[in-house]
Amino acid sequence: MDIQIISRDGEPEYAVLPWDQYQALLKAAGQQQPTRVSSPAAPIASAQELRPLAALRGLREAKGLAIEALARTVGISPSYLGLIESGERQPDAAIRRSLAWELGVAGWRDES
Repeated sequence: MDIQIISRDGEPEYAVLPWDQYQALLKAAGQQQPTRVSSPAAPIASAQELRPLAALRGLREAKGLAIEALARTVGISPSYLGLIESGERQPDAAIRRSLAWELGVAGWRDES
């Protein structure tokens, strides 16, 4: 199973898993499977584009990291990290990999 654990204050708080695995767990538990929610609005970006950075600030905060500390560790300025977190800038692959490593998110490592 491909599960991502998000911790806060050193304790597991959320488990994120692929949709099909979630549905299989619900089926095994005998619970009704929720249907996918579709929005009538036009998509602003693909899920692949949004997924990695959409929760960056939340992941950083959940690990108790100040923006300055994470930026310093990754090798960028805190102001640039703030722009990445707000969606105003898209980091290159090296910065994405560094962020993934520091935040413990394996799925970000392979994206370019």
